[in-house]
Amino acid sequence: MEGGCFCGAVRYRLNDKPMFVNCCHCRDCQKQTGGGFAVNGVIERDRVALLQGAPTPHAMHTESGHPHDIWRCDACGGAVWSDYGRRGVLIFVRMTTLDDADAITPDAHIFTRSKLPWVRLPETARAFEIYYDMAVEWPPESLARRAALNLAR
Repeated sequence: MEGGCFCGAVRYRLNDKPMFVNCCHCRDCQKQTGGGFAVNGVIERDRVALLQGAPTPHAMHTESGHPHDIWRCDACGGAVWSDYGRRGVLIFVRMTTLDDADAITPDAHIFTRSKLPWVRLPETARAFEIYYDMAVEWPPESLARRAALNLAR
């Protein structure tokens, strides 16, 4: 799957499917996207190939206090992914920047405690007031991929 920023200066390819896709309804994501939520696909950084251009990191404040960089196109300012915690090996690709964003279905809705009241979730949606237990919600193959990264948190 390929995608890019609004103006096309930054283009990328996912060389694997995301481990998990979250719709995050936290206030930070609402303000950063200007929308009701962010749609983030969690994937290993080395499984995303830059095809054109290079986004640059912009440090963001977070409620948790953990570092968070949003990688944006220098030309249009469009966000293409985030690195929550500045881990370097795990990124959160903005799935609606994919050329075929319809190909992705969210696995879960998180931080629904701050979901805007006019946003309606499907009855079958897995929704969580804050976050979820990854060991329960993520598929075993995704947990194995994440474990291979040897992340502290």
